[in-house]
Parts: sequence; structure tokens; C-alpha cells
Amino acid sequence: MRKIIISTGYMGSGSSAITDLVSEFEDVNNKHRDFEYIFLHCPGGIFDLEDKLLIGNNSMRSDEAIHSFLKTMKDLYDKKFWWPGYYKKVIGEGFYDEVIRYVDSITDVKSKNYWYYQENPTKKMQIKSFFKIALERITKKKNLIKKPLLYDEMLLSYKSPDEFYKETRKFINNVFEMIDSNDKDLLLDQLLLPHNVFRLDNYFDDNVKVIIVERDPRDVFIINKYAWQKKGIDVPYSFDVKKFCRQYKDIRALEKQKDNKKVLRVKFEDLVYNYDVTEEKVRKFLGYSKESHVRKFERFNPNISICNTQVFRSSKEFEKETKYIEKELKEFLYPFPKKVESKIENTIN
Repeated sequence: MRKIIISTGYMGSGSSAITDLVSEFEDVNNKHRDFEYIFLHCPGGIFDLEDKLLIGNNSMRSDEAIHSFLKTMKDLYDKKFWWPGYYKKVIGEGFYDEVIRYVDSITDVKSKNYWYYQENPTKKMQIKSFFKIALERITKKKNLIKKPLLYDEMLLSYKSPDEFYKETRKFINNVFEMIDSNDKDLLLDQLLLPHNVFRLDNYFDDNVKVIIVERDPRDVFIINKYAWQKKGIDVPYSFDVKKFCRQYKDIRALEKQKDNKKVLRVKFEDLVYNYDVTEEKVRKFLGYSKESHVRKFERFNPNISICNTQVFRSSKEFEKETKYIEKELKEFLYPFPKKVESKIENTIN
């Protein structure tokens, strides 16, 4: 059984370094490099669908859940210039057909009835309603026009958790087959986020391997504020150091951590300063031999990436903010062995 390898992190933590490293191994499919596959955890994605159908579902709630899911998947499929989208090309032209088959498999009732959610008027619906009312008044309701709705058909689902996860696993595996049907190990960037890992066993077999990358928050803050922002590469952390520390601490606290043999945590800095040890740890976690690392240093080179560490020490301008982070987030700091010559313009991971 081929492996599904997922690299992920905490917004700017360097997960692309793991994507680069693992892609150097033999028989690993990473065709789209660091493209982020978000269809599980994005708003309106699979995990939202799970929460709505399995927590607090009722006679009509699932209708909104399924239609929101359909809209999100259609956007991901169609939108060519939306950077996490255009699945028509990235995954395959049959992706949305697979979405429809999946929705059919979890739908128990299709109804032409409607509820208030469908009546929430758009401008187009308001115009149609105006003409509907006018025509019915003129004809004394001899000509009745159908009420304008957001959509015509209600889709209702009352699946048990076992039924939902069974059908969803089929859908996810079918998507994987569309990405690559040649049984190569699939390397998928950001298919899960650290905050979704607690859901892992409901959706995947033992062939899944998740690698979570952490990074020193001093570099995360400095790089985001002083480098990526200027390049138009934005991470939604505050540029105010006090707000950043509160936000970072709160985000990490939200994560439901538990031991799982399918999950490996590594520090970005260890990939650089302890490359041999960390490469071996990753390799053994994935079950790869030393000989299978056939493209070593072709995509991840620690001698280059070292310039992307200790960036917070590269200018006196950063000292005040750095000291504040060191005080507030000391449990997340990396014990750097020595100062290196870092240049903020070289931050690429």
C-alpha cells in the first residue's frame, strides 16, 4: 500500500522544507511541489461538513452544509486564478464529478421543498420577486411564478458517524487516485493542519504519515513583518509584537495534541543544524532506506537554508521585538548553537 505523506506547519514555520526533503526520495510523487491541498480543512470543506452533519445536525441543517460544500468544491475546481484552486488541472477534470458522486452517497433525502436559508435574497432574487408579485397582482394570481430561491433542491443527510467516514474515505481515496494512479507515494503539502491531526484516524489508514514542522517564533515574526510583507507573501499574524505573541500562544493552545504513531514533529532548525540526524529520523519514520534518498540536496540544502535561520539577529532593528518574544514565548524558542550570517532577503523556506 502506498504512503500518503503530509507536510504541514504553523503558518510560516517552514513545512516546505520537509516537502523539499521528502521529494528527494525515490518513488515519491510531488508533481505540484508545494501546492497546498486545502479541500479537507478549508471553510466549507470536508471537516466543516463533518462538524455540521455529526454535531448538531437537524432536519434542515445538513442542507446548508452540503450546499456550502458543493459551492466550495466547485470554486476549488473552476477558479483558475485562485492560488489554492483550479483542481480541474491540479487534480483532474473528473474531480467535481467525484464530488457529486460523494454527495449522492451521503444524501438521504432530496426535496423540492424550501426553507428560510434558501429564501435569503440576492439582488437577482429581489428583482425576480418584484416581477413575480407584480404579475400575480395584474393577473389576480392566475399566472403563478415559482418563488425565487438560492437553489431549488434541498439535500438532507442523517448519516451515522460510521456511514459518513466510510463514504468520505472512499471519496478521499478516489481523489488520491486522480492525482496519481501509479501507486507512487503521494506527498501532499498542507492536506492537514496541525489543528486537524486529531481527526486523522477517522479518515486515513496506517499508510498516512504526517510531518509537522515547528519554527522559532522570533524568525517567524521578523521574516513575516520585514521580508514576506514586502514581497506580498502575507501570513495572518499581527505585525505588532505584543499581539503576535498573544496570537501565537493562543493558536498553539487550540491544538488538540495526542500521541499518534502516524505523526512526526520536527523543528525546521534541526533540518539545518542537525541535518544527518533529522534526515535519518524522517527517513525511518517514512520507512525509506538510506539508498532511496537518490536526489539528496537537490531541493533542500541545509547549507543554503542556514541563511534563513537566526534572521532575528541580522539587524539591531529587531532587538526590542526579539527580546519581547523571548520573554513571552520562551517555550517555543530554538536553542541555536551559534550565530550565523543571516540575510533577511534570502528567506525562502
